[in-house]
Amino acid sequence: MATGTEEPTLTVDELAARAGVTVRTVRFYSTRGLLPPPVIGPRRVGHYGHEHLSRLALIEELQHQGMTLAAIERYLEQLPPDLSAHDLAIHRALVASWAPDSAEHTTRAELERRAGRALTEGDIDRLAAMGVLERAEAAAGSYRVDPGLLRLGVELLDVPIAHETILAARTVLLEHTRSAAHELTRLFRDEVWNPYRERESDPEHVAAMKSLSAHMQPMVLQALVTAFQRSLKEELRAAFTAE
Repeated sequence: MATGTEEPTLTVDELAARAGVTVRTVRFYSTRGLLPPPVIGPRRVGHYGHEHLSRLALIEELQHQGMTLAAIERYLEQLPPDLSAHDLAIHRALVASWAPDSAEHTTRAELERRAGRALTEGDIDRLAAMGVLERAEAAAGSYRVDPGLLRLGVELLDVPIAHETILAARTVLLEHTRSAAHELTRLFRDEVWNPYRERESDPEHVAAMKSLSAHMQPMVLQALVTAFQRSLKEELRAAFTAE
């Protein structure tokens, strides 16, 4: 059954429309065990919730990154079983962040359809501050949207955080992540790449390096996210429990 604080209310047709896929795709993923079963309501009608929507978006993003269904099954099996829709949205945003350019152009109507709600100009400003979208200069009512961040950004619209605070937080994150990226690149260059260049005639080492290159970014990202989540919890606990 779907988990979370909100009752599942979406029919399979509404779920498919919100996710931008076909009903057939939803049913196919369900038969593969990639989606949890719906909650059966009156008249034996299945109802889906935000967890289904977030998990479906994650599956689509993993496919977009070139993963096979078998690989996606293994990926999902490794996730904690009690992940909320919010946690799944974060996973999807992280996966999408590795795409060289995942932004898409969309209209206001399509943006609101995918967001699942009407958006005010204030909402648009907040989404822009979070890096979710940019207003296209060519035409009014046109936006350049990062689909991997959209659902997470929409969820954060109702969080009572001032626009200025979002901008300040984004500046802090950019500065520190840039520093971390610089140090990790230096470490990789000095400890991995340079020794590799000295042994590049070794076929087995070349193959190992290619495999490492293909998997390094997701591993580094997961390590950074895990470390950041733990550090943030500790800092928040200390900040709000101290007398």
